Amino acid sequence: MALGHFSTSVIARTPTYKISGKLRRWARWLILPATALVLSGCVSASLDDLGVSSREIPSKLLADMKSKRMSSDSPVLVRIFKMESELEVWKVDASGNYALLNTYPMCRWSGKLGPKKKTGDRQAPEGFYRVSLGGLNPKSQFFLSFNLGYPNRLESALGYTGEALMVHGACSSSGCFALTDQGVGEIYAVVEKALRAGQPAFQVQSYPFRMTPENLAAHRDDPNMAFWKTLKVGYDSFEVRRREPKVSACNGNYTFNAQFDGGEPTNPLAACPKRVDQPDAAVAAKSAADDKKLGELLEKSFQPLAYQDGGMHPSFRALLKENGDTKLAEKVSDIKYPISRPAAALADPFVGGK
Repeated sequence: MALGHFSTSVIARTPTYKISGKLRRWARWLILPATALVLSGCVSASLDDLGVSSREIPSKLLADMKSKRMSSDSPVLVRIFKMESELEVWKVDASGNYALLNTYPMCRWSGKLGPKKKTGDRQAPEGFYRVSLGGLNPKSQFFLSFNLGYPNRLESALGYTGEALMVHGACSSSGCFALTDQGVGEIYAVVEKALRAGQPAFQVQSYPFRMTPENLAAHRDDPNMAFWKTLKVGYDSFEVRRREPKVSACNGNYTFNAQFDGGEPTNPLAACPKRVDQPDAAVAAKSAADDKKLGELLEKSFQPLAYQDGGMHPSFRALLKENGDTKLAEKVSDIKYPISRPAAALADPFVGGK
């Protein structure tokens, strides 16, 4: 994914940025070049660049939709990547497929990589979820929010517990995905527009990281690897087809784009019924190529990752280091909710360890 898709305030194709008065009115936080994020983690943004929260779709974002041949009413889909601390918003364009509208840096998420399993574990969910109008909360204590719908049908069958796992504003998390007020305001406005235009629910795909062979190899010893490889099947389907994967649950796991003899399985823990469809050749080819690359990477030595607690996008980490947690909290949210675990947030949790 090209980093040039960061928020509506990013002009990542230029080596540096300049912010006009007009741009500042809708820009919020990530006003920095992609190369700075990748190579150094340093940013040029300041707390003064954080804008005013809203639940209206900004005119610039509407213009971006138009340039990408998207209607503000067209269906949406959200992807979340924990390790990268990024949230993507996709919309159906004139081709009938999904195209990337925008990528938002997340200010905070909690726990470790891996799925949420029980109340109080502070884990942020991983899996596939559907959010309808009833999941939107315009009166959230964190400005605006939407409920992911955890536990979903599969997670409930597995005995996983927890409730009110949200995407919300304010840079604080105990199992949720937190953005700035302005960031969640934009996302909320986009998804609400699509839902009110007739989309019954939008899909949220929540991943531990971008499901590349390199990332899988870097986490080769993680006990969640088998689960992640299942998530990758849905990830690969979307990467290739740019269509929302059909999600089923059987045999205690997710199954994607399957047509079953006798219809959809009703018991997520029972054996999967016989499939009557043929595998998607293009998706299978991608998965096979990735598996080959992963096998090659696993033959090489690697440096284990030194993990801390949760994550924060490098842009916010730089602002936190420069300005402190109190000033950052004041700027990312009108409610000035304290930054959760600022000491842990200051450390990059996914650097190589010894």
